[in-house]
Amino acid sequence: MRTTSWIALAFGACLALAGCSSGDKPAAQTAATETAAPAAPAAERAPDKFTVNLDTSKGPVSIEIYREWAPIGVDHFYQLVKSNFYDGARFFRIVPNFIVQFGIAADPQVTARWKTSIADDPVRQHNLRGTLTYAKTSMPNSRTAQMFINLVDNTGSLDPQGFAPIGLVVKGLDAIDHLYSGYGEAPEQPLIEQQGNTYLQSQFPNLDFIKKAAIQ
Repeated sequence: MRTTSWIALAFGACLALAGCSSGDKPAAQTAATETAAPAAPAAERAPDKFTVNLDTSKGPVSIEIYREWAPIGVDHFYQLVKSNFYDGARFFRIVPNFIVQFGIAADPQVTARWKTSIADDPVRQHNLRGTLTYAKTSMPNSRTAQMFINLVDNTGSLDPQGFAPIGLVVKGLDAIDHLYSGYGEAPEQPLIEQQGNTYLQSQFPNLDFIKKAAIQ
């Protein structure tokens, strides 16, 4: 596999759980230089605990978010959801018995707006089945907006690599288990970032997606 984007496959060939994709530069670099997007809003302090409801094409999913688990990441995620970043986003990378990944916006201009990375949080919780965690590269402080949900207990492989969970799916994990996985890791992340859903709808029309993400 080729490593230029965002999440590390812990099993050897690929370390970036943010995803493996083609191209010579990380997607974080390409989109930022090609699109002069306005800066994302400044982060605000999130509540200590809140729920994010995902209305997905496979049914409702509820995720409880805990600020004490990873405050920097939670504050950023809170702002992303409030800004409707995830509305229309596809579940573009599914690795069976590992993770489901999402978090590239439907509109490439929105993706470019939120390309600034945030500092890492220490790992305070384990990457158990159903936990929500930021995708990142092997480089420090590389988290942006991409997330993954652990399909199994990945404690042994992901905790030591610095992947800090921010929340837990408390409803609808069966919907996550049944997301369309026929494309595997074929969608190329640089192309998703550059073209958004135009690329995914034309090449990978069966991908499941988030209709709406909302804070409860």
